[in-house]
Amino acid sequence: MLRWILGGREAQGSVEKNPVLFIGEEQPKNWFTELQVLKGHFDIVRFLVQIDDFRFASAGDDGLVLVWNVETGERLLELRGHSQQITAMTAYTHTSGENTHTSLITASSDRTLSLWDPETGNRVQTVSDLQSSVKCLLVLERLCVWVSGGNELCVWNRDFQLQCQSQHHHDTGISAMVELPKNCIAAAMDKDIVIFRLTMSTGSRLSVAEVRRLSDHQDSIHALININDGLFASGSHVGELILWDAVDWTIMAYEHILWEESQTDTQAEIRLAAPKPSEMSIQQLTSDGELMVAAVGSGLYVYSVITKSVVAYRKTAHDSNVLHTMLLPDGGLMSCSEDGSVRIWEMQDLLLPAEPASAGFFGMWTFGRSNKQAGPPVKKVLELPSLRTLELTGDLIGHSGAVQMFVSFGEKGLVTCSTDHLLIAWKNRERESHLRSLALFRKLEENGGL
Repeated sequence: MLRWILGGREAQGSVEKNPVLFIGEEQPKNWFTELQVLKGHFDIVRFLVQIDDFRFASAGDDGLVLVWNVETGERLLELRGHSQQITAMTAYTHTSGENTHTSLITASSDRTLSLWDPETGNRVQTVSDLQSSVKCLLVLERLCVWVSGGNELCVWNRDFQLQCQSQHHHDTGISAMVELPKNCIAAAMDKDIVIFRLTMSTGSRLSVAEVRRLSDHQDSIHALININDGLFASGSHVGELILWDAVDWTIMAYEHILWEESQTDTQAEIRLAAPKPSEMSIQQLTSDGELMVAAVGSGLYVYSVITKSVVAYRKTAHDSNVLHTMLLPDGGLMSCSEDGSVRIWEMQDLLLPAEPASAGFFGMWTFGRSNKQAGPPVKKVLELPSLRTLELTGDLIGHSGAVQMFVSFGEKGLVTCSTDHLLIAWKNRERESHLRSLALFRKLEENGGL
């Protein structure tokens, strides 16, 4: 197994000059061999949003929104306006004639919503005195509207005019939303998923109504994502993972992810081996339409939504909770954690026959509605000869605090944000050296040589 380490901090715009430490004879499959530390925030950075191929925005608990150039590391704009922490941020792209423009929408604990122009840094629109803080944002490009989720679900047009809203909900409010077919939205509210439908009435007036409430989870829903046009998924605090039909909202598959149970018959020892709730909690889900990754406690679990089976797993992928994951084009995946690391994984066949190749830490897949048993579902050994493991191929060490999330710009690099108030752009040293050489040659040409 190959592992490499990157570290060190410099001022904004500087590049770590120390050579990267490689352990092993092979060269790494990943090329994050140079880092650039970006400074500008003075509190936890929680959100990264890609604006275009070269720019991204960062935001967090200091209420600032900063716009950056990923290639140069330059801080382009500083968007000030919120007095408290940012609670949600998204990009909003709309087309007018032949022109396409991307704006930023931010929500804050100060109970305001803002629309920003990342070209000028101007706050174009703002809504204040909301009834509650907005926890999530969803853009419905086809309908040219966007949705905010707090204690109410509110639908807005691109001019920040409220089109319609739902009734007041549970005190916990809406924590996540995804778009569904037929002008529907799935919203996570505590243990329930509420299906809303948007309807266009005579005179082009929009209305929103609750049409179904799915109460199959036994604990708070922490993750909600679209899988493809026909499926979406949800994950709960106690390790329940449900795949839903996106059209008729029925359960396509249900799994209760549990740690491996003790083999002893002694009840006291079994109780001692019982997992803590945080070890089973599904913090985040991601999917490429065929595979889905669940960040469960400090572990990673990869599922095929086609065969509805476990493909690969790593019970302990990090030293603490995994906060964000991403599937890579080469079949691997990336994860970041409260332990401050970003790790790159490769799916490999299990080498030893003695290693678990059964349901192991998982419950069985069942079809239809959950029976909502008080205890964990009955375990059953499944024949899974194709089950694989996740092997560590890269470990990016640079942050001193929990890494909240990351966003990839392909060959231009990867950007991470953290509780240490920093952002780091991870890049390919070879590519960056080549670009610096080209820039130097161009400068020499402009100046007529040395």
